[in-house]
Amino acid sequence: MRKNFNENAFTGLEAAIVLIAFIVVAAVFSYVILGAGFFTTQKSQEVVHTGVSQASSSIEIVGNVYGVNNTTTDGGLGFIKFAVANTAGGTPIDVTQMVVVYIDENHRQEMTYTAGETEENLKIKDNWTILEFYNNVTANTLLEPGEQFVLGIHVEDPAPNQQFSVNLQPAAGAVYPIKRTVPPAINKINILL
Repeated sequence: MRKNFNENAFTGLEAAIVLIAFIVVAAVFSYVILGAGFFTTQKSQEVVHTGVSQASSSIEIVGNVYGVNNTTTDGGLGFIKFAVANTAGGTPIDVTQMVVVYIDENHRQEMTYTAGETEENLKIKDNWTILEFYNNVTANTLLEPGEQFVLGIHVEDPAPNQQFSVNLQPAAGAVYPIKRTVPPAINKINILL
C-alpha cells in the first residue's frame, strides 16, 4: 500500500535553509571585506601622517645669517650665527638632538653640540651651541611655537667668495640646508647671502 506524501513543505524548508546559509555567508564575507578596508584605511592614514611629519621641516631661519670673523687665523670666518624658530603649525623639537653638518669644497664636518659655549670657543672648535634664547618661558632646549633660539655654529674657516652649506637635521623631519657665500671682504661681522 502506497501512501501519498506531500513534498511541498519539505521543498520550502530546504529553500529557507539555503537562503539563510547564503545570508550568513554574505554577512561573513562583507564583514571580512569591511574589516580589510578599515585596516587598509588606517594603515594609509598612518603612512600619510608619518610622511608629512618626516617630509616637513619644523624649523626656519628668522632674519639674517651672520658670519663672524676668525681673528685667530688669517681673518676668514670663524663661526656663523642666526636665529631659528618653529614653523607655523610645526611640532616642538629638541634642538640639542639636531645633527649639524658643515660642508664646503674641502671639508665635511659633523658638529658636536656643546651647552653654554662661548663665541670665542666657536672660532676654534668643531661644535655648535645655543647662544641666546628668546621667549623661552620654560627655560629648556625644546623649540616651541613662539620661541626663538640664536645658534652659533663653527665653520671650517671658509675663504672669501667661497660657498658653504650648513645642514640642520632635526631628530624628526627633513634636513634644513643653509647655503651661503663668504663675502669678498671679511669684516668683523658679515651678513651672508
